[in-house]
Amino acid sequence: MNTEKKFFHSNTAIVTLFAACFVVLISLGVRQTFGLFFIDFNESLNISNTAFGFAIGTQMLMWGLTGPIFGAIADRFGGHVAIISSFLFYTFGVYFLYSGPNTGIFFQIHLGLLIGIGLGGTAISIPMSIVGKHFPLSNRTIAMSIVTAVGSFGYFISPIFTNYSLIEYGWNYTLFLFSLFLVTGLIAAYFVRSPKENEIVENRSDQSFKEALSEAFKSKSYILLVSGFFVCGFHITLVGTHVPKYVIDRGLEDWTAAAILSLIGLFNIFGSLLSGYLSTKISKKVLLSAIYLLRGFSIAFFIFTPPNVLSAFIFGASFGFLWLSTVPATSGIVAHLFGTKYLGLLYGIVFLSHQIGSFFGAYLGGLFHDLYGSYDYAWYLAILLSIFAAIIHLPIIEKPVERLQKI
Repeated sequence: MNTEKKFFHSNTAIVTLFAACFVVLISLGVRQTFGLFFIDFNESLNISNTAFGFAIGTQMLMWGLTGPIFGAIADRFGGHVAIISSFLFYTFGVYFLYSGPNTGIFFQIHLGLLIGIGLGGTAISIPMSIVGKHFPLSNRTIAMSIVTAVGSFGYFISPIFTNYSLIEYGWNYTLFLFSLFLVTGLIAAYFVRSPKENEIVENRSDQSFKEALSEAFKSKSYILLVSGFFVCGFHITLVGTHVPKYVIDRGLEDWTAAAILSLIGLFNIFGSLLSGYLSTKISKKVLLSAIYLLRGFSIAFFIFTPPNVLSAFIFGASFGFLWLSTVPATSGIVAHLFGTKYLGLLYGIVFLSHQIGSFFGAYLGGLFHDLYGSYDYAWYLAILLSIFAAIIHLPIIEKPVERLQKI
């Protein structure tokens, strides 16, 4: 039996899609630039590599830990409630980071704890899961990939703006501007509404919260997906946090780092859209395996070729194409396996694994650099994890659970 209904509430879906895109644009755009602040934090606040890496790692971990919580809030009370609440944490974190006190434990609280909680509800997972509830299976991954692609545009423009603002106005004023951006995102969050009962595109389910969790963790495919997404987090946070210093260590100009981050954002737009399209045409697990394997090749090219602007740009473009292209396919598998009623919660748990990987990517990168004077061991580990992720996705069975097959 067909489990989908024809969806007639296109206006609601489109408004939600646009609002979610703007939320992610602001949230990810601000988040992407923190690595560019390290030199200023080091000189003005005496923040070490390890301390900075730990703060970013804490941020990633809190992002992941609060993701399922905000996902459950969104599933129960509506997406706008979850996103507005988390934007408040995000805004206060940025505000206190430039207004002080902002050294020692306060630096960790503001950059790590508060901003991390803010990202838990504003960044990609919650807005995208709300969008996913508005669209049927036939075009759900495409809608999700649009949200991801717009977030990528934030990745593209924010490093360019931030690099200019840091040079012209300094880090305090730049963070002040970020706090204003976040307020506009908070306003947009009001329009990220979960579908009403008469707007649901799937047959209604009377499954409970506990039953959804039990069903998910009894699925080997879900466990494999959770395990594999750890690698995605390790990769992108290692790159986003430590590439700015890595390129300087290799003798390149500091503007190269901003260029790499911008190229990542630019090419991720195309990678995310292509991933969303391919997810409707080919096996999502095969697509994910290919993405992770190609990431390993991109990193190997970057670290083993002589340092120059061309190789840096090639890395930014190639890794950017693969940056968030994992997200539409990963979230698509979760929705396909279990339906969309608890998509915010179940994808939030998958994303928690991603953020645990992000913690290690941020923290170990800084720790290895302080211990050994280079990022080499962090890059080697990233390549090995690429191979691991490419293998672990292949046994996933892309088939709805038995409960959905009976509907």
